[in-house]
Amino acid sequence: MDLTGYLKYAGSVARTGTLLQAGFSERSIRNAVAAGEIRRLRHGVVALPGARADFVAAVLANGTLCCASAAPFHGIWRLHEPERLHLLCAHGSAPGVVIHRGSLVPAGTPQPVASLTDTLLHALRCLPAVDAAVMVESALLQGRTTLDYLRQRLPGNRNGAARAVLDLVDGTADSAVEVVARLLFQSQGIYIQTQVNLPGIGIVDFLLEGFLIVEIDGSTHLEPAQVKKDRGRNNASTLTGYAVLRYGYHDVVYNPQKVVDEVWQVLRGRVIR
Repeated sequence: MDLTGYLKYAGSVARTGTLLQAGFSERSIRNAVAAGEIRRLRHGVVALPGARADFVAAVLANGTLCCASAAPFHGIWRLHEPERLHLLCAHGSAPGVVIHRGSLVPAGTPQPVASLTDTLLHALRCLPAVDAAVMVESALLQGRTTLDYLRQRLPGNRNGAARAVLDLVDGTADSAVEVVARLLFQSQGIYIQTQVNLPGIGIVDFLLEGFLIVEIDGSTHLEPAQVKKDRGRNNASTLTGYAVLRYGYHDVVYNPQKVVDEVWQVLRGRVIR
């Protein structure tokens, strides 16, 4: 692999020390800069034209993307894009970013992205409980971590709040918004069953108090074939004696009180349990 190929593999930006460790010489780096193949951003940092801004910021800070900023690169759910970049740095600081300290598992690639373990542990300590639970649930469903594994790496009283977030994760959601909905219903003391297979209806997202079906609709539910299927499921649910409510992402995430009020309006309309 030539220098530009390796640099692309490394995320299109890297410290020259990383390139030297990979076997490239200082002369080959200087020649690539002179030829315009790569740019020297400052002493010790080079990049390909068009390198991602977040990767550049991470390398310039001598750090790696972490917490919510690293979630997309690990292929796990993220509820909100962070307002500021989250970086894991051994030392130093950078203006306008959230700095995390302490690494347990080194990154496995030269890209400036913290390992999945470090990403999740820092999210558990840093983010709101629901946001962190969404990330952990996604990794859990992919079989890339376990709750015990994470819990064992959060010792002591200072990590008590982070360990408590793990109690919110159960690995039953099909999407990030379903995690939010489950925690919303649980916070109301509502009896919840998830991913229930009902005869004549199929698998429903939530069954509340044994009779209220709540479905969380993603973008596919706007497709004509899915609309027809959903209409049939709704009719079958009603004919079988169930009540049905359907909500989308923005309902659950940005207007949760409306969801709660409507759910309680249905639940209070009949004897439950």
